[in-house]
Amino acid sequence: QVQLEESGGGLVQAGGSLRLSCAASGRTFSSMGWYRQAPGKEREFVARIMWSGDNTYYAESVRGRFTISRDNNKNTVYLQMNSLKPEDTAIYYCNPRSGARDYWGQGTQVTVSS
Repeated sequence: QVQLEESGGGLVQAGGSLRLSCAASGRTFSSMGWYRQAPGKEREFVARIMWSGDNTYYAESVRGRFTISRDNNKNTVYLQMNSLKPEDTAIYYCNPRSGARDYWGQGTQVTVSS
């Protein structure tokens, strides 16, 4: 059984930083990602990191401001978010992938005030 534990969301002023964490267990994953969903909008891709190697992928809207990383020993992925903007306000979801199957965390709220 896959278990995901997300943490790190909160309220921050524009220009501030937050770090999200997602601890995963119960399966071997090929990659871990983050998506977000703002009110009234569809869920969108934010970033992904392969579980082995150094490949990372980012949405253009966060490239240069967000950094995804992992700790293999802890089976945990992180999303360091710097220079936050009000438009980054959303629920952020952890998305580990195993083969063709996606798993989703419960989501953590990030609110950026102007």
